[in-house]
Amino acid sequence: MKLSKSMLFFVVMALVVFTAMSFAQTTKLKRVGLYTFCTVKGQEPTPAVMKGLFDAHAADIKTGFELAGNAELYEPFMQQMKTAEWIDTTLPIGDTLPWMLFKSHNQVKVARNIEWAGKAPLPVFIVPIQKDFRQYEIVIPKGCGNIALSSKVVDLIKPAVCSLTVTPARANANDPITVDMSGSLEAKSMTVTVVDAQGQKLATQELTPASPKWQTKFDKPGEYTFTGTAFGLDGKPANCAASVKVSINFPPICKLWTSCMPCEDYVGRPITFDASGSSDPDGEIAKVVFELIDSDGNVIDTCVTTRKPWTWEKVFTKPGTFTISTTVFDNDGAQSPASDPCRLTFEVTQKKLFWTVAGGLGLHAGAVDDAGTPSLTETTQVLSGFLRVGLFTWISPDKWSFTLSGGGALPFSGSPWKAVFTADALINGHFKSFFLGTGVGFSTPSQAADDNHKSGVDLPVQLGFDIMDKWTSKGQLFLEFRAPIGRSFDHNWKSGLGVRFLF
Repeated sequence: MKLSKSMLFFVVMALVVFTAMSFAQTTKLKRVGLYTFCTVKGQEPTPAVMKGLFDAHAADIKTGFELAGNAELYEPFMQQMKTAEWIDTTLPIGDTLPWMLFKSHNQVKVARNIEWAGKAPLPVFIVPIQKDFRQYEIVIPKGCGNIALSSKVVDLIKPAVCSLTVTPARANANDPITVDMSGSLEAKSMTVTVVDAQGQKLATQELTPASPKWQTKFDKPGEYTFTGTAFGLDGKPANCAASVKVSINFPPICKLWTSCMPCEDYVGRPITFDASGSSDPDGEIAKVVFELIDSDGNVIDTCVTTRKPWTWEKVFTKPGTFTISTTVFDNDGAQSPASDPCRLTFEVTQKKLFWTVAGGLGLHAGAVDDAGTPSLTETTQVLSGFLRVGLFTWISPDKWSFTLSGGGALPFSGSPWKAVFTADALINGHFKSFFLGTGVGFSTPSQAADDNHKSGVDLPVQLGFDIMDKWTSKGQLFLEFRAPIGRSFDHNWKSGLGVRFLF
């Protein structure tokens, strides 16, 4: 029993060795046409003829590739043989072929390890096909239409070529930076690495031919270096020819100065806002934007200047608390950072106290008889010219004011008329350019003192218009009437028309 098992094992091993030797043994082929795969008799074996025959015998060809152990080459051969270049050449004597398809008794067969041993080189067509980045050669002897595989296999994998483009080359903080490696060739994947000016690695991004772009940004100024690597289909790296540097612009630095702080009595006077002290570390100032903000946070005026000396002169028409906010821009478009605001808050006050000078024509009441002496029964008037000085102050700007003034008036006629002195203390209400005032006054008699002409208290009334208003100086036209208190009205009333200048 043991002997029979040993004999069986010996027989099996012998068959295996015999089979292996038969596969390894080279068959010398001296002529073709005896066992043809595709009949070509009566037809010129041109590429067009062969393509038609192969299409007609597609099923047999598929079987043959499977029997030969190269089923994966069937589809590439059937597809590519229609467009591939058919090379008309010869197979040298002594060349070997791993296998050749033929038919025997209408059955597809495979002959292996074929060596051409004819008396002359064998006329053949060679059809190159590609599969999995390799190029194979299918050998077709012209005389029989058999299909054989050449032992020549060319590796088609080309080394990767790296291409790296980074735009823009100069940008502002937080501007998008685009990395593009779509120009890389024969690459399976790509990587890009970013380092800062100190050589510290900041990021590494993986890219593919299907997604070759990446966008990033930097929130700090400085110089950044991008380095790219492309990996071929064989996994071998290829570095880009050069690194690409990107410069992130340093923002400008804003400095602001104002011509007054606080701005007392500056309503109507120009105030200068000056940003000429601003600077840019790596460029120059190209634009300055001033914004004037009221106490409620509303922007009430704006000035944009693109020329030196980077100043704005502003005249305020009303008092209040204001904020001037300034932003400077450099020649790359970067602006001074909001984290370091360039602004000043200041108060503008209106001038309240003015000196006054007034002059005009007055009309004074009195009484004289035909002889020119004072009379108790007759009344008349005399024209005079007056000049006064005083003070004006706002109680509530543009609404209520107080005036204090005094001066003299000279009659244009002689005796018994004489110079008159007047003084006033008035409260005035203002209605835009119109004003109306009253208060208490004092005046001396316009004629020699008697029972009807006495010094005393008056009730003055003034009304008028602003004929000039520059906030720090004014001009007024006014009409005045003075009613005596405790004295004869007919003998002591006074009126006038004058111009007053406030400064």
